[in-house]
Amino acid sequence: MVEGEVFLRFCDDALEQFAALCRELGDDLVNTRVEGVQGSNSAFVLVAHVCGVMGFWGRTTNRGLPVPRDRDAEFVAEGSVEEALDLIEDARRRLHDDVVAAVVSAPPVEPVRDDVTVRYATQGEVLLHVYEELAQHLGQLEVTRDVLLRDHRASDPGR
Repeated sequence: MVEGEVFLRFCDDALEQFAALCRELGDDLVNTRVEGVQGSNSAFVLVAHVCGVMGFWGRTTNRGLPVPRDRDAEFVAEGSVEEALDLIEDARRRLHDDVVAAVVSAPPVEPVRDDVTVRYATQGEVLLHVYEELAQHLGQLEVTRDVLLRDHRASDPGR
């Protein structure tokens, strides 16, 4: 496992990109899903989900601090760009606390899992899963942004 500062730099970079993409989409598109793509998620949904992931794994699983999470609600969440940015900033602050408190070689305090086939032996592995989720959903958001902006420009020839 890399040092906490290095790990957090990677996470912070991903979160800054989430924020930038939400700003780029603006309030007009931050809640829009890609039309015709089953299971598509809006930018706001992806922000709500990764913030839920960070809290569940970094705080509840690693530290035993209950973070109420309604995973299903994350996938129907809506809000403004400003609300998305607030979610990101709050989750970032908590993640910094969680990484500082983590004992990377120790087992998770709460061995609860979203998927029973996934097992993490150490708090360090749990944190790597957090970054894995950030990277995966950042890529999804980049593709979503590309399609939404393309479609938006096509529907507004004056752009």
